[in-house]
Amino acid sequence: MFGYINADLKQLSDTDRTKYQQFYCGLCHALGEAAGMKGQLLLNYDLCFLAILLQSLYEPDILEDRHRCIIHPIKLKNYYRSEAIEYAADMDILLSYHSLMDHYNDDNSKLAKIAADSIKNKYNLIKAKYPRQAAAIENYIESLSEAERSKETNIDKVSSYTGEMLGTILNWKEDAWGKTLHCMGFHMGKFIYILDAYEDLKKDEKLGRYNPLSFMKNDSPKEYETFVRINLTSLMAECAKGFERLPIVENADILRNIIYSGVWTKYEYLQIKDKKNTKEVKP
Repeated sequence: MFGYINADLKQLSDTDRTKYQQFYCGLCHALGEAAGMKGQLLLNYDLCFLAILLQSLYEPDILEDRHRCIIHPIKLKNYYRSEAIEYAADMDILLSYHSLMDHYNDDNSKLAKIAADSIKNKYNLIKAKYPRQAAAIENYIESLSEAERSKETNIDKVSSYTGEMLGTILNWKEDAWGKTLHCMGFHMGKFIYILDAYEDLKKDEKLGRYNPLSFMKNDSPKEYETFVRINLTSLMAECAKGFERLPIVENADILRNIIYSGVWTKYEYLQIKDKKNTKEVKP
């Protein structure tokens, strides 16, 4: 899982911040209903964005409820329930299962294998319910594995695997809005992959792991930072174009906050962290 598609909470109004939290709590509750407490550990901000986007576009019936949870055992918390939130929870489980298995295969993490096995039955049920989405995730995993084995240097090609997968997940109903949703997901998925590679580059280089950005950095070290920034900017610009074509009114400010501001919080944090580390190593 990635966790890069966050809201910029400081820029949200009090009302929208409350709504965002209720979607997040709703996703957590849906994961709990689907897979118990272990499912709630899979909670991810990226899938909260998916829930808000699809709820706002298709407007299925939405209910507001209250409950107590382990994190908030005393105070009742408001949360939303809807078909769109349940779909986001199902996609969270599909993605998390493969993420856990990837962690097990790469690092021989017994804990990851135990966690994956604990949601395997639910994973199989969701896979049967959404075969198109499940196949897209499996193709994505297989394509990334092949790219790693062959040491693929073309990051545009490699990032497109994440794009195709996320585009398929956003295209919930394959209807008149399916193409636009797929386009949004495609560019957002590429953004996520490049930002993830950018964040992991130093660690991957230290451990000798595959990272397609390392080839770009080694070949053109002076242009590397500019290349990353321009690519991230152009990808989110295309994602934003797709979003603005959708007839969304409800929660539009929350979604624009995420697309235009929230997705950049991690990149900005990494920039600040890098500058701080650079200053510390100077004599």
